[in-house]
Amino acid sequence: MKAERPRLSWNPAGERRATTASARDAREVIGPALAAVFLLALLSLIGSARAATYKWVDEKGVVHYTDKIPVDAVNKGSTVLDKQARPVKKIDPAATPEQIRAREAEEEMRRLTSKANEEIARRDRALVSSYTTENEIELARSRALGTIDAQLESSGAYSQQLTKRRAELDQQKAKLAGKPRHVALEREFEGTESELDKTAALIEQKRRERAAVVARYDADKARWRELKSIADSNAAAAAASAPRPHPAAVGQNGSSAAAKK
Repeated sequence: MKAERPRLSWNPAGERRATTASARDAREVIGPALAAVFLLALLSLIGSARAATYKWVDEKGVVHYTDKIPVDAVNKGSTVLDKQARPVKKIDPAATPEQIRAREAEEEMRRLTSKANEEIARRDRALVSSYTTENEIELARSRALGTIDAQLESSGAYSQQLTKRRAELDQQKAKLAGKPRHVALEREFEGTESELDKTAALIEQKRRERAAVVARYDADKARWRELKSIADSNAAAAAASAPRPHPAAVGQNGSSAAAKK
């Protein structure tokens, strides 16, 4: 007696369920595999990091190769080597207090130099924008000196008056020699002496101011000439490097213009 073979029937819903189950099974298999691959890669990186070798030199000049830097040698600098003993990173030694001070001094010098250059550039811009000719600089200097010269003249005249009054007081004091003190005369004499000293100091100050004004305007004039020369040279160089029209083109343009006439 033959066993009956089971009958097969096509069921779309069942096929979809089977397909879904197969996909789920595939994810369950592939997911752990990917995690394992990632874990192996991570372990490999960790192993590579641990496999790094440090090359460093102790205080006696002896070279050492270790997998980590001793605490007392951390600030001395080292070189990181890979598995093939090739340098992959250099760790500079910590700066000494003298090196730190030298670096700070160098940075301060650079800062001051930069500030000075900025001030020079600012003055150059002001100079070029303020004057268009040397005569304008001379006129500005004459005006500045005129104010100081007027003050000097006034102070000089006042000093002459004080000197004359002091001479008169000296004569009066001489006449009163051997007589009781004349308090008012002595006070006036002291006041005149004090005013003479103040006026002499003022005159000296104004003379220094005048010399400074002359020096400043002389320097401005010299710098203005230098900047003007640089500007003229740059303009000439730009004109020389500018593209010029081809002679043939010039001839054609001239012919066209003549034909139109």
